[in-house]
Amino acid sequence: MYDLVRRALFTLSPETSHDFSLDGLSGLQRLGLLHLLPQPRVEARKTVFGIEFPNAVGLAAGLDKNADYLDALGQLGFGFIEVGTVTPKPQPGNPKPRLFRLPQSEAIINRMGFNNKGVDYLVERVRKAKYPGVIGINIGKNKVTPEEDALADYLYCLDRVYPHAHYVVVNLSSPNTPGLRNLQFGDALKGLLAGLKSRQETLSEEWGYRPILIKIAPDMTTDEIEQVAQLFNEYRVDGVVATNTTLSRERVEGQEHAEEAGGLSGRPLFEDSTRVLEAFRARLNDDIPLVGVGGITFGQDALTKIQAGADLVQLYTGFIYKGPRLVRDCVEKLAEL
Repeated sequence: MYDLVRRALFTLSPETSHDFSLDGLSGLQRLGLLHLLPQPRVEARKTVFGIEFPNAVGLAAGLDKNADYLDALGQLGFGFIEVGTVTPKPQPGNPKPRLFRLPQSEAIINRMGFNNKGVDYLVERVRKAKYPGVIGINIGKNKVTPEEDALADYLYCLDRVYPHAHYVVVNLSSPNTPGLRNLQFGDALKGLLAGLKSRQETLSEEWGYRPILIKIAPDMTTDEIEQVAQLFNEYRVDGVVATNTTLSRERVEGQEHAEEAGGLSGRPLFEDSTRVLEAFRARLNDDIPLVGVGGITFGQDALTKIQAGADLVQLYTGFIYKGPRLVRDCVEKLAEL
C-alpha cells in the first residue's frame, strides 16, 4: 500500500510532499486510524544513557523540525523521536528549491538550512504533545550568528529545551549552515564542549541529568576522527550521533540532481556513515554510547549499525522511501540479537 502512496506523493515536489505527508499523518492520528499502519510485533526494550527506550529504532531529526507532529509520528512504532534542528530565533532557511530526490539510489539531497519557527515555538509544541515516549531535541545556531558566538546560541537553546527533553543533541555537522562544521574541530570544539558541560551541570541541579549528544559529519579523515574522539573522551560527552549527511557525490555521479548543493542522505550514505561510526567506537571510551544513522533502508542495515558499535539507530530517508514498514522490520531484526 505504501508503494502506491509514495508514487502519488512523488508526483509532487519534494518539499510539498513532505508537508502533505506529515499533515496526512496528523489527520489519520486525529481520526484514530494510525493503528492500521504496520507496527513492531515484538517487545525490544533497551536502556541507553540511563533512559529506557521501548525499542532501539528512532526517528532522526529533520523530519519534524518544530515538533508539530509528535503525536502522529509517535504512533508509528519508533522507540524514540528526535525533533529539530531548532535555533534561538525563527529562520526561513535557504531559498527554494532546496530538497531533491534521487530515486535511483533511494537518496535525497537537502540544503534546507535549519528552517524552523524558533526554540520557543518548539518547546510549546513539546509541552502540548500527548506523546508519552522518549523525546530528543536537536539544537543548532542561527545562520547570522558568527562562528565565534556559536556557544551563546547553543546555550540559549539548551536552557529552554533542557526541562522538556529526555536528551539533547548538539548539531555541529549540517553542511547547510556556513561555517558550522568548523565547530567540530580544535579550539572551537573545546570551547563548545566546555561551555555545554558546565551549563549541563548547572541545569541538572534543577531538572535532573539530561544527556547531551554531539552529532558529527561523515566526511572526516582518520586524523580528524582521532582528534575529535580524544576531545569527546576528555570532556566526557554523553553520546555521539554518527552521522549527518555527506557532501560526497561519489556514489551518485551522473544521476539527475546529483550536483545540487547540500547534504546527501539515504542508501549511498550507508557505507561511509557506518565506517565513521565504527572508527569512533574503536576510539571512544566504552561508556560513551553511539547512535547510528545514515542510509538504513532494510532491517539488516540497522543490525549492521549495531554490530559496528551503535547502541541505538535512527531512520530518516529510508523511512521516506520505505514507509512505516521499515520501522517494524528494523525493530524485529534487532530483536533477533
